[in-house]
Amino acid sequence: MLTASGNQFKDWSAAYRIFKGQRMNIGAIFSEIRKDVLRQNRSKSEYIYAHMDDTLLRKRGKKIFGTGWLRDPLGPPFCNNFIWGQRFVQLSVSLIEKDIFGPSRAIPVDFKHCPPTRKPSKNATDAELALYRERQKKEKMSEVGVQRVIALRKSLDDDGYKNKQLILSVDGSYTNGTVLRKLPENVDLIGRIRKDSKIYSLPEEQQSGKGRKRYYGEELPTPEEIRQSADYPYLPVEAWAAGKLRTFNVKVVKGIRWRKSGKRNLMLLIIRPVCYRLTKKSKLLYRAPAYLISTNQDIDIALQVQAYIRRWEIEVGFRDQKTLMGCGQAQIREKSAVEKVPAFVSACYGMMLLASHKVQSKRPTQLPGPKWYVNLKKQRTTTGDIINRYRVENWAQSVKINFSDFVNIEKKLSKCGKLANPAFSFFILCQKLAKLESLDK
Repeated sequence: MLTASGNQFKDWSAAYRIFKGQRMNIGAIFSEIRKDVLRQNRSKSEYIYAHMDDTLLRKRGKKIFGTGWLRDPLGPPFCNNFIWGQRFVQLSVSLIEKDIFGPSRAIPVDFKHCPPTRKPSKNATDAELALYRERQKKEKMSEVGVQRVIALRKSLDDDGYKNKQLILSVDGSYTNGTVLRKLPENVDLIGRIRKDSKIYSLPEEQQSGKGRKRYYGEELPTPEEIRQSADYPYLPVEAWAAGKLRTFNVKVVKGIRWRKSGKRNLMLLIIRPVCYRLTKKSKLLYRAPAYLISTNQDIDIALQVQAYIRRWEIEVGFRDQKTLMGCGQAQIREKSAVEKVPAFVSACYGMMLLASHKVQSKRPTQLPGPKWYVNLKKQRTTTGDIINRYRVENWAQSVKINFSDFVNIEKKLSKCGKLANPAFSFFILCQKLAKLESLDK
């Protein structure tokens, strides 16, 4: 960052101390991003769609704060690999680009460091072991995640969105009793469950006999058995996925209860496997079915399916933040810097996506894409496109000329029957720049 801004030959000690102590308030930065996203979505949806997931940042140093041996999610399914790194929990809010059933972006609004709990030595006392077990309960991923959801809901209420319901989509690691039993009011969850989960019907309203009332009724078939059964019909549901509206077949079972959720009534959604072909002549293949539960049975089924499909954007965001934005690549050890630098990079990523969304209609100057670029005719603007556009705007300001002249010279040479030579056209471009500089002087 210092080199990009031309400050590599100046004193850099002050810049390195930005993330030390309380000099930078990451929460205040994320709050501005959150407010801007909600302003953009105000007239497009009656709900607020949020997503939560965790990610790992690989590290090498053994003395970096908050690092430990963690399970590698990219390892093979037949073996658990372990990597040395840090883990973070991220909350993102969907930025709806056009309408509800259309493309969207997952804008990060929270990025919380969640270090693993250090296990005491084998010679530890009973008091130290008790303290370790207590810390382990408070610092586990699901507990940290639900506390961040509570904080997000409170921030939304403070921003004036008490009447807007928050729909939170998560994967299977957060669809558990810790999250479901502590969900705040006005927050509904859509999450994935196992196909062999035990689910129950609602208990009878009038229960005879003494004793406490039953929470669960009769045991129902497992989600996998319901998917294979002909007693539950499929319903066609339209949702936006992979660049266009598609029809999904969904089985819906309302009025169920799960032991992880306690007395909360749930709804089961089973999405039929989607077929696809790798090539036009290849055989028909199928993706895995999705087994989802929802804590709200009144919201439209299509909206809930669309909300869960939007959760994939947070996975795309993790990839872009790590590979393109350099999240987790800073060489830092101190506690406050370890927690703030990755969050600051994530906030920069969110602000970049917001800026791109606001200027989409203006179509700013950008370099022409190569012939092999497959995204020329697609509607989606990738993170790489945004970064290239930012570079072109800065380069155009520095050279005071449009880059289209470089392309026009190439076209003139090809029309004259000459061999295209980029070095020759660049030489002509430099002559034009020299003339402009002489005129300025």
